[in-house]
Amino acid sequence: MLEISQIPVTLDNGATEEGCLDACRQAARRVLGCKPSDIAHIELHRKSVDARKKRDVHFVLSARLRLRSEQAERTALARVPSRDAAHVRPVDDEPTSFPAPLHASLRPAKRPVVVGAGCAGLFCALTLAEAGLAPLLIERGDDAATRTETIERFCRTRILDPESNIQFGLGGAGTFSDGKLNTGTKNPAHRLILKTMVDAGAPRDILWDAKPHVGSDILPTVVTHIVRRIEQLGGEVRFGCKLVDIERSDQGSPVAIHVERRSQGAHASSERIPVTHLVLACGHSARDVFRLLCDRGFSVERKTFAMGVRIEHLQADIDRAQYGSAAGHPALGAAPYKLVTHLPNGRNVFTFCMCPGGEVVAAASEEGGVVVNGASLYARAGRNANAALLVNVNPDDLLGADPLAGIDLQRRCEQRAFELGGGNYRAPAQLVGDFLSGRPSTAGGRIEPTYPLGVTWTALDQALPSHIIETLRAGIPALGRKLRGYDDPEAVLTGVESRSSSPVTVVRDRSCTALGAPGLFPCGEGAGYAGGIMSAATDGIRCAQALIDSLSS
Repeated sequence: MLEISQIPVTLDNGATEEGCLDACRQAARRVLGCKPSDIAHIELHRKSVDARKKRDVHFVLSARLRLRSEQAERTALARVPSRDAAHVRPVDDEPTSFPAPLHASLRPAKRPVVVGAGCAGLFCALTLAEAGLAPLLIERGDDAATRTETIERFCRTRILDPESNIQFGLGGAGTFSDGKLNTGTKNPAHRLILKTMVDAGAPRDILWDAKPHVGSDILPTVVTHIVRRIEQLGGEVRFGCKLVDIERSDQGSPVAIHVERRSQGAHASSERIPVTHLVLACGHSARDVFRLLCDRGFSVERKTFAMGVRIEHLQADIDRAQYGSAAGHPALGAAPYKLVTHLPNGRNVFTFCMCPGGEVVAAASEEGGVVVNGASLYARAGRNANAALLVNVNPDDLLGADPLAGIDLQRRCEQRAFELGGGNYRAPAQLVGDFLSGRPSTAGGRIEPTYPLGVTWTALDQALPSHIIETLRAGIPALGRKLRGYDDPEAVLTGVESRSSSPVTVVRDRSCTALGAPGLFPCGEGAGYAGGIMSAATDGIRCAQALIDSLSS
């Protein structure tokens, strides 16, 4: 198979998959000197926007194709003009796949248990199920449909369910955060993850879009179909099932877990489940689990994490800043951005989880705290753009020796945001112009906040540590020099964004096994080994494969 990259195509011609494929076929005939009948198969591999020159915004494509034979491909490759040689290469067309079922003699007597049905837990359980291990997947929150109803009820009544919300439930926090699938790392599992999502109902364009996303309106269906696949393969998935304790042997390995199961309108029931292989993929908001791990003697350490605010602009302003006169072209859609600035104080301000045409969501999971996140539907047709605007918190920024000091800081900031908002889960908000000038805001401007429970105009200084506030004040003007209008005085800051990353690491070795705890596999974002949907899903597959490998070693 051959790959041809750097294929330009106009916005009009590249608006559809077929239009892109036509451009790829033309490039193949020109670069490889082949006839249409020589091409046995061609597929779009990557599509990105080149907006470096605002007068010539266009798409750039790469395609993968097979000619009639490997000999034909070698011949074509040899006659590629020197000016195009850097853009043509042979590639391996062997797809990455899930492991084949293990022989019955290698399967453990007790089925593996996976805790947490976020991206890491889902793909870990799916991998184990494909290997014939019939895993038990437990999730403290609800299935996707019930969880959606619970979140809508919270926004309507302001009564929070601490066990089923934006953070907890099928799909984890990623289900209601736009479903961005772009990642800064490369891994053979990425293609497998994307194809699995497409098979489960995600749009096909995630297979080639350079910045793929699924949308919070489609993701509930996708994760539900993945659960059905796990069950079809012999696995079991339990919702409303919360881990409350782990028993350890004298050698440190897990021997049983204790769970509490919620039932309709009834008190929780307890159950002890014997285990030999336990995957902890509980997500970074499972603060009680991290306290449990510390209490039971597992190795938990502080790690760098980030906190800040959500910033909202008019999407039309972001579109113009990114695409110039091409803004609004239907083939482009809402413009994303990703920004970072390095400041003289040695700290960075950076954006994360940018949601074009989206809204700020109420992401609290503890009563008396305000947490914000962002989401957008597949169409990304909302009036505003929003993104997390963050500053790192390093272990040295935290007092004392408690490995969970970062969690304590998060909680204090969330509770302070609740107070600044006036209670009842309103969020504190401030205009950028007022924030930079150090004065409280008393009213909004032309950008209407999208946080669903309402905002209270105030000053955000008391909601976050002083080093974060000072760094944001220095960083916003610098980002305005990178993206025109980013420091718009009427842009809205809403606090607090405190759950962008885990403040702890559950230490594991190269075999993905927790230190001093053979048979336990810390996994995903919560354990400190991922930072988004794709990296979490990849780590889920990695931990599952490590578990499988341990059975045959």
